[in-house]
Amino acid sequence: MSQRENLAAQKAMRDALNSGHLEEMKRTFANDVKDHDPAAGQPPGPEGFVEFFRMFRAAFPDLAVAIDHTVCDEENVAIAYTISGTHEGTFSGIPPTGKKVHVRGVQIARFEDGKIVERWGSSDELGILKQLGARVSAAAGLHKAS
Repeated sequence: MSQRENLAAQKAMRDALNSGHLEEMKRTFANDVKDHDPAAGQPPGPEGFVEFFRMFRAAFPDLAVAIDHTVCDEENVAIAYTISGTHEGTFSGIPPTGKKVHVRGVQIARFEDGKIVERWGSSDELGILKQLGARVSAAAGLHKAS
């Protein structure tokens, strides 16, 4: 597929996230997609992404993903992005605080036939916890709500 088609699939994924129409995300992933950095407990495949973002949107119902920078070739799309949202549901054991969070992340997606077949990525989860007021123990990787 072309860079243009891969970028269109990446945009469709972002649009589904921002609109809350998460089932539409499934069209952007191959059935056997390999996620090299899944969230804890995230099931495999397209359904795993939908389940993760369903949980994330439950905690941050106004979730918005903005693409800050994109680099691509014929097979890969790499993005730097900013996630924002208001903490209105439990997240990582932290009850709703009403606080607005803004964090950065990166994702690299490898495409075949216009679908994501491999994904690597990282979001600033520590930044989210800190913005929610959690005290974080770097040595233990644990947090407590303040």
